[in-house]
Amino acid sequence: MGTPEFAVPSLRILVAQSYDVVGVITAPDKPAGRGNQVRTSAVKAFALANNLPLLQPTNLKEEAFLSSLRALKADLQVVVAFRMLPEIVWNMPPLGTFNLHASLLPKYRGAAPINWAIIRGEKETGVTTFFLQHDIDTGNIIFQEKEAIEKSDTVGTLYERLKQKGAQLVLKTVKAIEARDYPNTPQEGEVTQAPKIFRETCKIDWSQPRKAIYNLVRGLSPYPAAWTTLQGKNCKVYEVDIDFTPTQEQPTDTGGWISDDKTYLAFKAIDGWVALKELKLEGKKRLQIEDFLRGFKS
Repeated sequence: MGTPEFAVPSLRILVAQSYDVVGVITAPDKPAGRGNQVRTSAVKAFALANNLPLLQPTNLKEEAFLSSLRALKADLQVVVAFRMLPEIVWNMPPLGTFNLHASLLPKYRGAAPINWAIIRGEKETGVTTFFLQHDIDTGNIIFQEKEAIEKSDTVGTLYERLKQKGAQLVLKTVKAIEARDYPNTPQEGEVTQAPKIFRETCKIDWSQPRKAIYNLVRGLSPYPAAWTTLQGKNCKVYEVDIDFTPTQEQPTDTGGWISDDKTYLAFKAIDGWVALKELKLEGKKRLQIEDFLRGFKS
C-alpha cells in the first residue's frame, strides 16, 4: 500500500526478491497541474509495468473494497507513504500490517518527517518499520536505521537516500516476519510531531536568525519551496547563503533587501544578511541568482 515515488523502491525490492505481491493498493487517479490532466501515482505506474493486481479505493471502509482485499488473501500488508488505515484493514492479514516511516520514531510522527527534521536543524534521522495500531505512528517498532543529515542536505537529497534505505529496511522486516523472528518493541523517548506542510508553513520570516531561515529553505527545497515576496510578487526560494556580507553595508530594516543588480540579492534577517542563490519569481522560471538578476530591475 503506497502512493508516491518514495514507496516505489520498497515495492520494487520485494518484486526483485520474488515475493508474491498479490496486490497493490494505491490512491485513485486525480487531475493535477495546470492542464488539470489526470495523473496516476508512481506506485500505480510501477504496478502496471510489472503486471501486479491493482486496487484504487476511494473509501477504505467500503464493502466492495474490503471484499476485494480479503480475496487477495495476503499474509502480510506493507504500507509505505499511503494513508491512515481503518482497523478492519490493518488487522486483516494473519501476520499483521507494518508501516515504513521516514524518521526515528517516536520522533517526527506525522505527514512530513523529512521536512521537519531539516527545518528543526536535526543532525540525524532515519527510517523505522513498525506495526500499525489505532493511533497514527505509535505502533511497536520492528527495526530502525539511522541516517546522518549533512549541512548541505535538502529535503530532496535526504528523501532520495531515505527511500533507498527504507526499501532495504522493508526487505529486512519482511524476511524477519517470514522467519517469525523479529523485535516488537514499544516506542520510548521524546515524542515530536511532523505535521502536514501548508503554504503558511513555507513563508520565510525574516525576523528569524539566519540559521533558522537556512534550515527552513533547505527543509522545503525543492518542494514545496520556501517563499517570500519581492516587489509585491511571490518568490520561491530554493537555496540561500547565510555567510554573505555585502561589500557596502546598506542600512535597512529586517525583511528589507539589497542588490547590486549583477551578483547578489540579499534580505536582512534579525542577525545579518541572507543572500538568495536560486529562486523563482511568480510567473517566471527557476533561476540561479546571476541569471535572475539579468532580467530583474531593482
